[in-house]
Amino acid sequence: MTSFGYTLMTEQSGPRELVGYAVDAERRGFDFAVSSDHFSPWLTEQGHAPYAWTVLGAVAHATSRLGLMTYVTCPTMRYHPAVVAQKAATLALLSENRFTLGLGAGESLNEHVVGEGWPGVDTRHLMLAEAIEIIRELHTGELVDHRGEYYEVDSARIWDLPEQPLGIGVAVAGERAIQALAPLADHLVAVEPSAEIVDRWNATEGAPRIGEQARAVGQIPICWAPTGEEGTQLAHEQFRWFGGGWSVNADLPTPAGFAAASQFVRPEDVAGSIPCGPDLDAIVEAVSAYWKAGFTDIALVQVGDRLQQRFLDEAAEPLLEKLRTAAG
Repeated sequence: MTSFGYTLMTEQSGPRELVGYAVDAERRGFDFAVSSDHFSPWLTEQGHAPYAWTVLGAVAHATSRLGLMTYVTCPTMRYHPAVVAQKAATLALLSENRFTLGLGAGESLNEHVVGEGWPGVDTRHLMLAEAIEIIRELHTGELVDHRGEYYEVDSARIWDLPEQPLGIGVAVAGERAIQALAPLADHLVAVEPSAEIVDRWNATEGAPRIGEQARAVGQIPICWAPTGEEGTQLAHEQFRWFGGGWSVNADLPTPAGFAAASQFVRPEDVAGSIPCGPDLDAIVEAVSAYWKAGFTDIALVQVGDRLQQRFLDEAAEPLLEKLRTAAG
């Protein structure tokens, strides 16, 4: 059965609002919630970037059933992997084992702020692999000393750990990343509905098989609105950066850079890639690409804060009913 999630977009809403949305998402029937983990929004029009881990701690306390996940945290520069291991274990305890740690190689937008530069993608993947190794070691509860190529850990131990092992999802796209990282992960994370990614993951030696041991967690933006025109305008204002693709978006360092890169994107261009307006069947059709590609979990991103509560109050329940019927 396909699970459907709600996205806590830290770039477009404040922390108190995000906690309230999570409570309402659970009430409306979403299976899980994922949270972005950004130091900066993509565009100044979005206007927010609260600390995701504080928000998730509050959400864990305010909800009782909703699965939780970072989508995704980068454990390589802004956060040392030992710190990620500690806060992930704490969140697993607070949520009573509802938390999955989603990890990725990061974006310059968030990681450059600590003044350590921005490595090339091959180096970032090597850093991520070593970071996962450290997190796994620390989650054994044993005393850890580590001297690696990128990180050192000196007599570290995580004192508060959940009874059951914490699942780790890893964001991948290209073949080399899948081969290197899939054997280290419990779950796949991806932002495009690609059956090829799922197939490559399942064909990788040592990788947990999706649909059996592993989940494949995808994410898709939508812009539900009372009219198509309002939805298109909101999506263009808030999400015109989206069309740049991962290879571009990972390397842009500031909201000004994203604004410049997307200055010629038209509203109709955005509407061509994001379903906009009140037509729930159009949203279902867009989302269906993920379950047809073999994804087990799909998180919806309702674009923009100003229609967020209306989406949850008016559209979420009928949309979920349509999605579950269509997905079988």
